[in-house]
Amino acid sequence: MNRKIKIAIVAGTRPEVIKLFPLLNEFDNHDVFETFWISTGQHKEMLEGLYSYFNFKPDYSMDLMIPNQTLSSLASKIIDECASLFSKIAPDYIIVQGDTTTAMSAALAGYYNRIKVIHIEAGLRSFDNNSPYPEEGNRKIISAISDLNFAPTNLSASNLKKENAQGKISVSGNTVIDALFFTINKIKSAPKSQACLEIDSIIDGYERLILITGHRRENFGEGIENICTALQSLAMKFPNTIFLYPVHLNPNVSEPVHRMLKNYSNIRLINPLSYEVMIYTLSKTFLVITDSGGIQEEAPSLKIPVLVTRDTTERQEGIATGCAKLIGTESKDIQNETEKLLTDKNYYQSFAQSENPYGDGLASKRIVDYLIELENLN
Repeated sequence: MNRKIKIAIVAGTRPEVIKLFPLLNEFDNHDVFETFWISTGQHKEMLEGLYSYFNFKPDYSMDLMIPNQTLSSLASKIIDECASLFSKIAPDYIIVQGDTTTAMSAALAGYYNRIKVIHIEAGLRSFDNNSPYPEEGNRKIISAISDLNFAPTNLSASNLKKENAQGKISVSGNTVIDALFFTINKIKSAPKSQACLEIDSIIDGYERLILITGHRRENFGEGIENICTALQSLAMKFPNTIFLYPVHLNPNVSEPVHRMLKNYSNIRLINPLSYEVMIYTLSKTFLVITDSGGIQEEAPSLKIPVLVTRDTTERQEGIATGCAKLIGTESKDIQNETEKLLTDKNYYQSFAQSENPYGDGLASKRIVDYLIELENLN
């Protein structure tokens, strides 16, 4: 084949950029591909730093976000804009990642225009359309119309097969681990940034660091307040432990967190961290308490236990292998599980020594190699 295979990569949120950058990097190692990065700007304010850190810029950027925009309004805009760009670029494939409104809408735009859709991180299921919302519905829609599904684990691939997904299915591992290893190597090979030095100063003098993250819609209100109540009790009981909480900018998260936790000396509420600094912080962490997705995959790669403050999780593999535990949002349960990990070494080791099911850092290579073989580009 003389012409290059055109690949349009569509991303709009911070996790998508993190998980798709390693794939872009791998495509760049092969001159048979021509890539186009399309940003929908769904998390626009969070993306510029990532582009700088990963040393690339989008080929096309949309400006679609307005205050209080509905999901349906955003989705329709992304479909229209993507359709227009696809007409201009004429890609052979479009790549979407995960379960965002960007991913679902771009996949639909590709499907409507008869362009092959590749879904990265395919097959995750919580089996509850309302948790996480709207992500569970989004990824089911993408699975129904994708031509190639790259599942991070065997369980995810099995979910797709049970749903009779029509597209090809391949187990690749999760590209988030590729990004994690890339970043750890980059941190080790360069002088510490000022932001990483600031993390050192926060944790200096404490025996252990517990990292808290959270932003899920289903935890707004009572769920977040329960988490904060548990942290209040834990902070008083374990004064030699520092609880570090990079607080999401959404007022539904930031208002109750600051109101309830601002007066505790060993709870530090900070602004969201850049990806590099988050990974550096994670490398120093004793335990993660989270409702977030990516960190459920990253922490086990560093042998760090994860307590998941949700009632369901689409990342069941970590629960099954024992590197994570689903604990919900009842204050007593959060407090009890955290106390046990802080005081029971054997219990802690049962998490830390569990197998990491999410990948080995080679997912992007497997995906690109699969495409090369599929297109007979050897």
